[in-house]
Amino acid sequence: MPVIAPMPAAGPARIPAQAQGADESMTEAGTSVDHLTETYRAHYRSLLGLAALLLDDTASCEDVVQEAFIRVHSARKRVRDPQKTLAYLRQTVVNLSRSTLRRRILGLKLLTKPMPDMASAEEGAYDLLERDALKKALRGLQRRQREVLVLRYFADMTEAQVAESLGISLGSVKAYGSRGIAALRVAMEEPA
Repeated sequence: MPVIAPMPAAGPARIPAQAQGADESMTEAGTSVDHLTETYRAHYRSLLGLAALLLDDTASCEDVVQEAFIRVHSARKRVRDPQKTLAYLRQTVVNLSRSTLRRRILGLKLLTKPMPDMASAEEGAYDLLERDALKKALRGLQRRQREVLVLRYFADMTEAQVAESLGISLGSVKAYGSRGIAALRVAMEEPA
């Protein structure tokens, strides 16, 4: 249900001459509260429809239309021609709808971006345990087997480069590598 400005309380009866003079001064000073309220009541649905064309949810539309009434009511002295009251209300609805959309867009831009998928602490702990177990297993290998495997797989050298670095034959690199991997498998499968 829309919030509607309360009707002014009925005052003491006026003498017709005084009432006519008061209405003229009210028109000169701006639109009257009664005229503004009647215009709002008569055109509430059309103002709500205007806001609905610009915004996407009913609650925001109702808020914008009510805020438009409040703003035009507080600035009613600037509405010199009472016939333009509806135009002022419409323009205020449009401006408030734009402001609402701007705030929404700004809010979406300022939302924090989600963190990239990261490994959990548990996964990191398992990786660390596996790395420690691999280091321990490597230390248990023969010196040549360990050297061949480290240069071949951790330093990413070819078999020929490993043979040249260690000063051994290509066949020896293959043999040490094969035996070293077999020993690592056995060591890594054993319970600690």
